[in-house]
Amino acid sequence: MIDLYTWPTPNGFKVSIMLEETGLPYTVFPVDITKGDQFDPEFLKISPNNKMPAIVDQDGPRNGGESTGYAIFESGAILMYLAEKTGRFMPGDVAGRYGVIQWLMFQVGGIGPMLGQAHHFRNYAPETIPYAIDRYTRETGRLYAVMDRRLAQGAYLAGGYSIADMACFPWLRSYERQGQKLEDFPNLKRWFKDIEARPAVQRGLGVLADRRTDLSKMGAATRSVLHGDLQYQRR
Repeated sequence: MIDLYTWPTPNGFKVSIMLEETGLPYTVFPVDITKGDQFDPEFLKISPNNKMPAIVDQDGPRNGGESTGYAIFESGAILMYLAEKTGRFMPGDVAGRYGVIQWLMFQVGGIGPMLGQAHHFRNYAPETIPYAIDRYTRETGRLYAVMDRRLAQGAYLAGGYSIADMACFPWLRSYERQGQKLEDFPNLKRWFKDIEARPAVQRGLGVLADRRTDLSKMGAATRSVLHGDLQYQRR
């Protein structure tokens, strides 16, 4: 059994989609990032960087004879662990494996941070900063173009459908709020629609979907939590 600590965000959906695709049984434990649950001392034992998602595999390896399950934080690491655990969505041969890993790292190091910044400065920043909006919107468009060129060569980012696709897809769901049009990237649009139609993806996107709120209307207290105010960093 997998304990999934998550919230309905792109990073959270990456893992819930993978769990649905593999069919692994899991239990959801909400981590409400708008209320500061990510700073709870018990959660920090699982995810020391106070970020969700995180998992505890109750059937995983034991550290030093511990019987509380195997905890993993960082969504990219979680996807790799689940792929290796199930033998699915990441090839076993060196070339195939690193073909997937490099596109997974593309998401972790590029798609996530840059699209996240575009989303933040375009929608959530307390003040309008034209330089930041322009910088991150343009970088987002560049990354979309990288994917579009790659997807002109095949149906998915790294050969067959893999954890690399699962990692990137949730981040592109808010393309309009990132200042992008899928019509400008025809190969990416085809890929996006194909993945969106997968039943397991739809189930993964349904995890805690009823908890989603419009953060553009958040109050000062919620903003303080989400932006990592020092009172929470010190907890």
